[in-house]
Amino acid sequence: MAWEYKPTPLMLPTSHYDKAKADRAVNFIQMLKHTKGIWRGKPFILLPWQEQIVRDIFGVVKEDGYRQFQIAYVEVPKKNGKSDLGAAIALKLLFDDGENAPEVYGAAADRSQASIVFKVAEEMRQMCPALKRRSNSSESMKRMVNYGNAGFYQVLSAEVGTKHGINVSGLIFDELHAQPNRKLFDVLTSGSGDARMQPLFFIITTAGNDKNSICYEQHAIAEDILSGRRNDPTFYPVLYGLKDNEDWRDEENWKRANPSLGVTIPLERVRSHFQKAINNPAEEANFKQLRLNMWGNMKVLWVPEHIYDLGNKPIDVSSLRGRRCYAGVDFSSTSDITACVLDFPPDEEDGEHIVLPFFWLPEDTLDLRVRRDHVPYDVWEKQGYVFVTEGNVIDYRAIEHFILHDLAETYKIAEIAYDRWNATQIMQDLDAEGLVTVPFGQGFKDMSPAAKETYKLLMAGKIRHGGNPVLKWMIQNVVMKRDPAGNIKPDKDKSTEKIDGAVALIMAVDRAIRHAEEDRGSVYDSRGLFVF
Repeated sequence: MAWEYKPTPLMLPTSHYDKAKADRAVNFIQMLKHTKGIWRGKPFILLPWQEQIVRDIFGVVKEDGYRQFQIAYVEVPKKNGKSDLGAAIALKLLFDDGENAPEVYGAAADRSQASIVFKVAEEMRQMCPALKRRSNSSESMKRMVNYGNAGFYQVLSAEVGTKHGINVSGLIFDELHAQPNRKLFDVLTSGSGDARMQPLFFIITTAGNDKNSICYEQHAIAEDILSGRRNDPTFYPVLYGLKDNEDWRDEENWKRANPSLGVTIPLERVRSHFQKAINNPAEEANFKQLRLNMWGNMKVLWVPEHIYDLGNKPIDVSSLRGRRCYAGVDFSSTSDITACVLDFPPDEEDGEHIVLPFFWLPEDTLDLRVRRDHVPYDVWEKQGYVFVTEGNVIDYRAIEHFILHDLAETYKIAEIAYDRWNATQIMQDLDAEGLVTVPFGQGFKDMSPAAKETYKLLMAGKIRHGGNPVLKWMIQNVVMKRDPAGNIKPDKDKSTEKIDGAVALIMAVDRAIRHAEEDRGSVYDSRGLFVF
């Protein structure tokens, strides 16, 4: 049975499917030829999943005849032909989009990656006499020029500063998951196509492993639109891949995640990679990410995301005023992040612990840290999840003042547990002001029971944190070290990622639990021993 186009349910009520425009786009692309392997030189006949995308993007138009979709986010595992599709769409936008002086750009994490799609497009151009006659190309400059409409296709380098002011009619953004931060994406998609009537930002990527990235942000938007939780008529989402709770060992799921399986990807090759993944945890992570497009971390987490999210319930901060709480503080070096977590224990034995986390960084190094660590500290600072202190090092006096006046005068801080390292003077000062401070060992002896109790509470959904993203990131950076006796302590597993908030949480929860037990007392205090 022949494949039949089904109009996308994402179409606006005022939009319509223009079959003639869709046919023109499909015919243009299928005039091109493949450039690799056994397919080289053969007509680029779109596979059903590719044709659906092309027809939706170019065929769904608004009342004024211009395209409805401006951003197309296509997330698909490797070797499914996404680079070829991106190259074909770049040529369509340059040669056959009805745009005067089109400016089509190719971007990626670096110029070399962005050049992959360009090289495919250039070979397609060379193998098409009609396009070759109307254009020229510079390999060294990674620039293709269409003499017929004064347009060009240009590969961009990754530096952000020179990209402002460009007039984008088309953008092919390859492997968005590899972007170190959001700046290049924002520059190229925010306002850069405002002078065009129907700019198209075509994003093609495999899944990544950083859920604080711009790519995962776009992935989440795509998921929300597909599930009906969000409405954005300009955003066209395509997600091929498995979710965390789906069986990655099932071949039927492989087929669902890889729309070109059996055509551009031999099933036997995937089976071969699967066998390696079964026997090697590192290969398993690669198989899941690259072959099945599963988002996740490349390490075994202490607390999985879905467990942390059990505490994503809102917190009425005003209701906590005057309540008894316990603090855990993990002081950084003078240039690093400092964390303080307050734990408000439940009034009843089986109730929830409510936690309020606070984080500080030096103001002058914030942008550098965002670029270097690939962590959105700047976004969190604007959202109020991170505070900054003046200068290029942590101002401990500002933090001391915050604890004394903003926290201690608002809440009843019973104790402050702290890591002795880097905290001696400030804790002496707080102690002198009447706060009770308790040093907390960071070895297996002190950390193991505290970490295990904190984990139990998180597993039971008994720690309400309101979905704090900084605390979530830090908890998901934790890998638990074990000693021969089975004791555990939090560790970063030799990474540069931060876990200060997780450590502060464990210390605060430990003090809260210890005092809750002391407050309840022993059953023997009230009834004595039964003697049989």
